[in-house]
Amino acid sequence: MPDETVQLDALVAAHDLHAIDRWLDDHDAIEIADELIRLAEAERAIVFRLLAKDRALAVFDAFDPAYQEQLITALADDSVHELFLGIDADDRARLLDEVPALVAKRLLNALPPYARRNTNILLGYPEESAGRMMSPRYVSVRTGFSAADALAKIRMAGLRPREVLIVIITDNERQLVGVVDLPDLVTADPDTIVTELMRSETYAVRVDDDQEVGARFMLEADLVALPVVDTENRLVGVLTVDDAMEILEQEETEDIHRTGGVEPLNRPYIDATVLQLARKRALWLLVLIGAAAMTVNVLSVFEDTLAQMVSLALFIPLLIGTGGNSGSQAATVVIRSMAVGEVRFSDLPRILRREFMVGVLLGLMLGTVALPIVAVFFGIQFAFVISSTLLVICTWASFSGGLLPMVAQRIGIDPTVISAPMISTLVDASGLVIYFVIARTLLQL
Repeated sequence: MPDETVQLDALVAAHDLHAIDRWLDDHDAIEIADELIRLAEAERAIVFRLLAKDRALAVFDAFDPAYQEQLITALADDSVHELFLGIDADDRARLLDEVPALVAKRLLNALPPYARRNTNILLGYPEESAGRMMSPRYVSVRTGFSAADALAKIRMAGLRPREVLIVIITDNERQLVGVVDLPDLVTADPDTIVTELMRSETYAVRVDDDQEVGARFMLEADLVALPVVDTENRLVGVLTVDDAMEILEQEETEDIHRTGGVEPLNRPYIDATVLQLARKRALWLLVLIGAAAMTVNVLSVFEDTLAQMVSLALFIPLLIGTGGNSGSQAATVVIRSMAVGEVRFSDLPRILRREFMVGVLLGLMLGTVALPIVAVFFGIQFAFVISSTLLVICTWASFSGGLLPMVAQRIGIDPTVISAPMISTLVDASGLVIYFVIARTLLQL
């Protein structure tokens, strides 16, 4: 068992190469990759050189593209070409997006013709499309093949085991006919025709579809691989389960960042500089400050009302905070439901009805709790102002939180841009208008 109390960075700081060698022998590729990213770039390259060729490739494959790019820059020798060739074509395409253009050209030119061709095929598709993320390495057979013929072709293909999760059946025009799971093929009678072993349902994704569409479909349909076809239904590649997991991690990371009012880092947090972190947050803060200026304008409009009854100011933070939180809750739930495909724009009327009723229920609950407490200190008439405002603000905020993300998606804006901070800021200003209008009406100011 490896000694978990010994950290790689401590061994590197002590310059103990023998101890580093022992540590590397005692840990698997994933653990080594996790520890290497905590080292400085120069130290990372030194430790990486201590790995045997096969283990080095496994560790390199476990890195995010940002770390692969740094390591390639740090190594800058012939071993780089071996690492680049050793990873899958789709991983090579992602890595080439990270490195400078001159380095990308050098890496591509050093590839054997077949690997360069496969990589260039993927680079020809738009970023974040299914075609860019697919693997061009797969096994396909014609409709007349027997199980024995198909297995013979698999053996001749020279693919790695994880590249033969399914066998795809096509016609003479390379158009997709069906899919056979490898276990079904292996256990079938050798003379069985492959079309008799096909799944009852055949699924595929188009090369120009968004990568998230294909990944989420694989999750919902419980697939280990998904054929990728062109606009004429001709087979061009396969989206595998490991790629689908990476896509979902990337997309959900972006959604979480935007929901929190931060632009996606597009690199691991621990590797981002302070300047990069600040730049990703500053834009959103500027946007939110601009939106918050509406709150200041609302206060200036109702300045006379505040002057007549100063106690109104005491409840402003409570009311706009409650409204913002209610709107954020609704927006978060709706955005998540949109992301996983639970709702679509045609469900908008149903969503608005539900959020309206949820808002009413929340407002009644909070207003009922607030009424006796406020009445004790400020009188029953003022208590009705606060309770009524809570009812209206919660209803409006929940309704807005359900509406705005759906509308944003409809007009081509990422729904996560209508994030919780943005909803909260917009509801703050409108909530103040609601508050002062109710106060003027009930208190006759």
